[in-house]
Amino acid sequence: MPDARPASHAGSWYTDDRESLDRELTGYLARVPESVDGVGRIPVDGARVIIAPHAGYSYSGPAAAWAYKSLNLRDIQRVFILGPSHHVYLDGCALTAHTTYATPLGPLPIDATTTAALAATGKFGTMSPSTDADEHSIEMHLPYTYKILSSHFPPSALPPVTPILVGALSMTKEKEYGTLLAPYLSDPSNAFIVSSDFCHWGSRFSYRRYLPAAGTPVAEAASLSGSGTPAGQPIWQAIEQLDSAAMQAIETGRHDEFARYLRDTKNTVCGRHPIGVVMAGLEEVARLRGGDGSQAAKFKFVRYEQSSKCMSGSDSSVSYASAFAVL
Repeated sequence: MPDARPASHAGSWYTDDRESLDRELTGYLARVPESVDGVGRIPVDGARVIIAPHAGYSYSGPAAAWAYKSLNLRDIQRVFILGPSHHVYLDGCALTAHTTYATPLGPLPIDATTTAALAATGKFGTMSPSTDADEHSIEMHLPYTYKILSSHFPPSALPPVTPILVGALSMTKEKEYGTLLAPYLSDPSNAFIVSSDFCHWGSRFSYRRYLPAAGTPVAEAASLSGSGTPAGQPIWQAIEQLDSAAMQAIETGRHDEFARYLRDTKNTVCGRHPIGVVMAGLEEVARLRGGDGSQAAKFKFVRYEQSSKCMSGSDSSVSYASAFAVL
């Protein structure tokens, strides 16, 4: 079994200098206010599930800080990190074979017990070392995870992490994996980090849906033709409208509602499957606690940003959003 997964994106997607990285993350976290409109002081008791972006820190690091500052680590003993697969096709989920994950700040131990228990279900594959190293959706959360954990625990006693690479799942499989993870979601000693960027807009992403006016239903978004500036609302506002509808669907707490939104808009939310798995899991937690799923914990979005403001059809951007859920 390979030992440490290297910090393969350090030095490119983020700095590999320990002191510089620590200062950068400290600065991002410091810029998040102690109180958030519509929420109050953060972190809220029980806020142990977050959605956060996974682009290079110069792009998404400030937005991700809002999620991490919302994460309540009281009584946390382990952390699950769910990220989408960008480089290999999976119709299921996969676990790591490593015993630690390296970061420039220090190593994160892998939860061998939980990883083995999940593998014993027969529902999880194992990432090859190259697949593990190539994937950034989980790695981009490791320095932030180390940073916040080390503010509560000594480096020698950090809670272990359980990385899960999530493939291109059907809605049925999202529910299946959500059901498998529901007991872990229900356990107050577990935190969950869900890795996702939102709309990837532009020709290079094969997604250029556009809404000419703010009141247009998002299901009516049509692909923009040409590379010029459209006569209607600015493209970046149309993207924000599409993402806002995605966030509203997630905030309903209904897995089916988010799936319906994705069918209607085809929005390129790259972490849609990890989000779907956790939403389905939260509904199952509600049922385990005697409800019918309608009382599922709901996400609250606290930050939204775009990498750039698209004005013409030749532009491109990626959206970043941060949220937390209280159990």
